[in-house]
Amino acid sequence: MTRFWVLLLSSIAAASPAPNARAACPDYSQYSTQKHEPFSEGQYMLSYMRPETACRKFVLPEVEKTIDDMKDVVKDPDLFRLFENAFPNTLDTTVTWKGFASDDDEEELAFVTTGDIVAMWLRDSANQLRSYKSLLKANASTDSLAGLFRGAINLQARYIIQNPYCNSFQAPPESGLPPVNNGAADTDNVSPGYSKDFVFECKYELDSISAFLQLSWDYYDKTGDAEFFGKFKWMKAVQTILDVAEGLLVGTYADDGSVNKSPYTFQRMTTAGTETLSNGGIGNPVKSGTGLVRSAFRPSDDATIYQLFIPANMQFSSYLGRSAKIMKSHDADVAGKMDSFAERVKDGINKYGKVNHPHFGEIFAFEIDGFGSSNLMDDANVPSLLSAPILNFLDVSDATYQNTRKFVLSTWNPYYMHGPVINGTGGPHVGPGKAWPMSIITELLTSDDDDEILTGLRTLVSSTDGLGLIHESVDTFNASQWTRQWFSWANGLFGEMLLGLKDRKPDLLATSFQ
Repeated sequence: MTRFWVLLLSSIAAASPAPNARAACPDYSQYSTQKHEPFSEGQYMLSYMRPETACRKFVLPEVEKTIDDMKDVVKDPDLFRLFENAFPNTLDTTVTWKGFASDDDEEELAFVTTGDIVAMWLRDSANQLRSYKSLLKANASTDSLAGLFRGAINLQARYIIQNPYCNSFQAPPESGLPPVNNGAADTDNVSPGYSKDFVFECKYELDSISAFLQLSWDYYDKTGDAEFFGKFKWMKAVQTILDVAEGLLVGTYADDGSVNKSPYTFQRMTTAGTETLSNGGIGNPVKSGTGLVRSAFRPSDDATIYQLFIPANMQFSSYLGRSAKIMKSHDADVAGKMDSFAERVKDGINKYGKVNHPHFGEIFAFEIDGFGSSNLMDDANVPSLLSAPILNFLDVSDATYQNTRKFVLSTWNPYYMHGPVINGTGGPHVGPGKAWPMSIITELLTSDDDDEILTGLRTLVSSTDGLGLIHESVDTFNASQWTRQWFSWANGLFGEMLLGLKDRKPDLLATSFQ
């Protein structure tokens, strides 16, 4: 047996339960809609939602130890149960396959799905793994957390090189998993084209390629392993990102008034305006010269109104600049281009991405077109305006950010949902009246106010409908009306937030919410 097959089979064995156990494992998409004993001992009696040990897809001792350690820190039984379920959810349920590339038995691959959809979103998978960044350290073992990061980076690089305008992808052929049909994309007319055996959906989102840079930085930041990035396809993926982003600096019109050919177009037969692009698939007009990169869709997978989407440009600027430090070890010229590009985008945000609000003063716009129009709102999905500090774009004390934060968390934000059950930002993806717990988690990650944090924690622990998982959205007047019972990104973000509170405000985690 060749070394490739030995490594592949041993990796699959480490990341997956034994065949007999797999056959007996329940479908988590159904399992996560039902309550399971033992229930937490608090008033909310939250379900235990972790699969049986044999059914967990990827087990890391450091994660199990972290959960055990938090028992002594988080005193409220319902809050601890929510952490116990949510923090390991990505590892327990979405590391769907792990192995090696068929053409290189040293190249680790990891297929990390979003949860209830068996496809790998660049954005979701990068953020799902970010939840474990605090535990990440250098480790050459393929069965380690570092190996999982390397595998995800390598697979994302493959996806980006082949289809850089796409946001979500099928399992790699090495996995043996069949492609999943995306019925919503059956009528899509997309340019450049793609294979449905490789791509699950092809909505161009600047935050998707930015997420690859974020994931790369997260790995390097904790391991210092610059050598890894020169071994496989990372440098080619970064050059692809630079080429795509440069092409999307161009506006709709040339100087002589002619219409520029758009490098990307998207049309879908749909009754939802947020699911397609206007003007024959190019979107609303954009002006050249702002230094900002266009984005056809938002991280919610909804179409932008104005394509100069500020939160994604913040993320792109932040992690392109940071990833230049990695590139410097391999190609100083490309690293210099990355640094310069990141600075130009930052300058564009500061020059064109700010507006004066009559009640809040100077704030960041959500989207602009470069012609003077702006969209003032925020969406729950990260990157958002609220998340700017956790994107490492600016400090939480920044005056414009603080004004923006007040706007976002007020009813001046047209997608701020409020009611007796939950108060938080939502978005057009599920519509008015549905607040996303993710937005509350982001609020707490960017807050130093004890009362605000405690209010947010109480809301989160009381709005799971007894299931003990973080939902996509919750009706502001009825906790039993929610969307997506299995949303691993939000679960991981909750775990990340609680671990952050353990470090900076441990006394708050001794609070009772009974």
